[in-house]
Amino acid sequence: MAEITKDMTIGEILMKDQNVVPVLLEAGMHCLGCPASQMETLEEAAAVHGIDIDELMAKINSI
Repeated sequence: MAEITKDMTIGEILMKDQNVVPVLLEAGMHCLGCPASQMETLEEAAAVHGIDIDELMAKINSI
């Protein structure tokens, strides 16, 4: 898997590794195609959705 960091935008993450999509959807991030996903970092998006970024990163790193 390509290295994913919490400082990357959702758009960057999707271009790097499509395997992250199910993890993000399961976490409640259904905004993968919205315009904000091109500018928001994973950490910012997690905060907006009330998702613990460390838990999310652990799930992403486990795939």
